[in-house]
Amino acid sequence: MNQIEVQVVFESVEQPERQQIQLWVDTALEDYERDAEIVVRIVDEQESAELNEQYRHKSGPTNILSFPADLPEGIELDLLGDLVICAPVVEKEAREQGKILSHHWAHIIVHGVLHLLGYDHIDDDEAELMENKEIAILHKLHINNPYIEVNDK
Repeated sequence: MNQIEVQVVFESVEQPERQQIQLWVDTALEDYERDAEIVVRIVDEQESAELNEQYRHKSGPTNILSFPADLPEGIELDLLGDLVICAPVVEKEAREQGKILSHHWAHIIVHGVLHLLGYDHIDDDEAELMENKEIAILHKLHINNPYIEVNDK
């Protein structure tokens, strides 16, 4: 069974409950061969910006940062890594993009879990693979393709 630890440093009225986050993580990990442990930390813009600068050398807050576990060789733990989610950025993006907030939260968490599993979007082929995986996982959660503009529907 997948284990998540949810650390809420910043609270907003509409952020998801722990059980909802667990469902999204479990769905993203359905094809993963082992149980996994993930820390999900919900933060404000200041902490997100500080971590984004420190680890990605980019200024300003971002919706999610993924930190895969870097375990020494021979250490067998179920720890996949940490996800740091900036609630204000996620909420702002959902509003600006005309998306249902809970659907955007689900997408961001699925996106982060896939990063922990080694998926990336640095080049076009990797991006297409990762996006298709996200779309398939979100479909299982009855969430529409997040890459289709609301006006395109």
